[in-house]
Formats: sequence, structure tokens, C-alpha cells
Amino acid sequence: MIITRTPFRVSFAGGGSDIPSFYEKHGGCVLSTTINKYMYVSVHPSFEAGDTVLKYSQTEIVDNIEKINHKYFKEVLSMLRIHGVEIVSTADVPAGTGLGSSSSFTVGLLHALYSYKGKFVSKEKLAQKACEIEIERLKNPIGKQDQYAAAYGGLNFYEFNPDGSVFVEPIIMKNGLHEQLAKNLMIFYTGKLHSASEILKEQSANITGGEKEQNQKGLCSLARELRDELQQNNIDAMGEILHESWRLKRTLANGITNPMIDEYYEMARRHGAIGGKLLGAGGGGFLLFYVPEKYQGEVRSSLNLVQMPMSLERQGSAVIYVGLKPDIY
Repeated sequence: MIITRTPFRVSFAGGGSDIPSFYEKHGGCVLSTTINKYMYVSVHPSFEAGDTVLKYSQTEIVDNIEKINHKYFKEVLSMLRIHGVEIVSTADVPAGTGLGSSSSFTVGLLHALYSYKGKFVSKEKLAQKACEIEIERLKNPIGKQDQYAAAYGGLNFYEFNPDGSVFVEPIIMKNGLHEQLAKNLMIFYTGKLHSASEILKEQSANITGGEKEQNQKGLCSLARELRDELQQNNIDAMGEILHESWRLKRTLANGITNPMIDEYYEMARRHGAIGGKLLGAGGGGFLLFYVPEKYQGEVRSSLNLVQMPMSLERQGSAVIYVGLKPDIY
């Protein structure tokens, strides 16, 4: 048996500039971190050698890969030419909450299956293959930041180049500041799941010209500014940059925000949050705020939402268990 653990991510600034329609024209950049919430994928030989067994929110048992309903499983297993296995996926947080869960799943599944075949795979190859699966093969209208965050892990600045290459730059701060940054971040669940696909399709079309394109360029500039501030150990810059980023992001497509989200956001600001944003494409999921510790009680009480405790995770996708293949007589 092989088990992989792949972290989810929280994106701070620059989201949307990792979409091909934008970075192929201007180049893009995103600053994000992975957190201690994970996707787990286990791979084991199937008891019935001819069957492939998949267990997620549903269970599938097939004798031919082409019969698989789950498009991610089907594409990855077909690409790697693997069958006769039992695969189980489990997540700390449900999909549709803005934490990049689909890409964490894809990266974790690839990592588990490459390891099952006895092949070492680098972080860069994991990220590239996950992008190939999700963007090129499955035609999902998404960017590249989630796959790279899941594979590499940590607090990083990502540069998306017009030729499709990606540079990964770790954010270096003095001892203790990563932990303090995490303490100043509060994440609340809005109680509503969302589908990013339609929002991202509209956003991808909108950011190729006009005011929305300029606003997306502004988001990328804010990501660079945040990188520079953090490298200078100014973690408090996170609050105002989050606020300015949210002001710009909400203009890029319909459905990114709604009256409920706006009300929560303004209430948190009134009670001490410096800035924040809705995680993911928009519409629901988790709200992120930067809040000095002395105001966190007031923000928590005013919102009356479920808070998700978190810390920063510095490791990307990892194999956490390797067992011997069972002997079957």
C-alpha cells in the first residue's frame, strides 16, 4: 500500500493571473501558502486482480478503465496505464470551498500512482502532470497555481511565464514570523459550497481587455508588493493588501461575491479585521481575514460562523506510508 498526503492551499494575492488567457499575454504571479489541511490518497492491489476499485464519495468497481465515471480517476489511470488497484481518497475539507481541493486530489493521486509503480517523481513533474490532466486533457477553465502549491508546499511566490513555465520562489522571513502570520489569519466557513467553473470561464474571458484586464494586472502588482513586504518581515502589510486585492477581485466576474459575503466582510472589518477575501473563485466556501490577535475575539463573535483552525504547512505532497504488497495464494 502507498499513502500520500497533499496539502490544501490558501491564496493571498494575484489569483486569476495564472489563467492562460492572462499569463500568455502579460505573465502572471500569485502569492499563496499551503495549510495543515490535507487530501489523502491510498493505493493498494485489488483483491480481484481484474477489478479496479475506487472509493471516494461514491464507490466504483469496474473491469475496464474506460467504464470509470469519475473523470479525474479515469484520466490519471489511463495516462499511467494502471488497473487492478483499489484507491481510496479522503479529505479534511470538502470540495467546493476554495482551498484548491481538486488539484490537491490530482497531485496526490499522481504521486501515489507513480510511487506504486516504483517511480520517483519530482515536485515540478507532479505539478506539470497535474496541470496537463486538469487543463489540457480535461479542459477545466482553471489556472496553474493550485497544482504548483499542492506539489511544492510552503509560502511561495509563483511566477507564470508567457511560455508556460513556472518559477517558484519561497518567501524567506526571520524566525517566528511564519508562525505569527498564521496566528493573525482567521478562516471562517460560510456554509455554502460553490462551483468555480462558471465563474472562472467568465473571468478568463473578461481579463483579456478593458478595465477588468487592468484590474487583473493590478492584482498581480499587489502580489509582487506583498512578496516584497513579507521578504522585509512586514507581515502586517498582509491586511491592507488583502483588502485591496478583494476590492479588485470582486470586479472581475459575476458571482465572485454576493450580499451575504459582503455583509460578513464588512462586519469583520468593523470589528478589527484589517482585510480579507473569499478563497477560491468566489460564491461561497471560506472567508479569510487578517486580524491582529487582540481583535480576534470580537471578529469571531460578530460573525457567528464556524472558524477553521489552521497553521502553515511547509511540505508539499508527500508519501507518508509504504507497505509491502500482500501475498495472495
